[in-house]
Amino acid sequence: MLGKLHFRTSYSQNVLRHSVEVAFISGLLAEMLGMDATLARRAGLLHDIGKAADHELEGGHPKIGADLLRRSGESPEVVHAALGHHDQIVTEYPYTMLVATGDACSASRPGARRESLERYVKRMEELEHIAKRFEGVQQAFAIQAGRELRVIVNAEKADDKNAAKICRDIAKAFEQELTYPGEIKVTVVRETRFVETAK
Repeated sequence: MLGKLHFRTSYSQNVLRHSVEVAFISGLLAEMLGMDATLARRAGLLHDIGKAADHELEGGHPKIGADLLRRSGESPEVVHAALGHHDQIVTEYPYTMLVATGDACSASRPGARRESLERYVKRMEELEHIAKRFEGVQQAFAIQAGRELRVIVNAEKADDKNAAKICRDIAKAFEQELTYPGEIKVTVVRETRFVETAK
């Protein structure tokens, strides 16, 4: 599975090289904190293993990777590092924090990802543009480097049932019209506010 990562890129960064880099950074951080550096390196090396199979299985690479590692008998720390390195970090697994830090350092290193700013902005605008085509949508915001889209619908034009349908339709439109690595989470927000002033 690690060998397959040599043939995968993420934002034009080779995933195997990135994983090795994350392993080194995680190990160094663990040594500085008096933690198990070998375990940290292993968690860092395997954190993106799900990318070797995310085109074959359903779900994002963190979940797929965690399932693969769990079935292979890896320790809970390594499994959770794969599962949680993109999400809110659960503090009872400090190795996940180290891997998430190493992942961020490797990805943000100058020259690591050669994707141009123009292409990045165009992708974000494309997500927002597709969402705004649907009736009742007031605003759409692409966040987390295009891995999530927040959509605000007009509460007067769309009830809860319509808001749920808009959410499904936007996700289907992304699947049909775009090619993208991993998943794009669509969140639709419908809010009604009532304000009265007591005098």
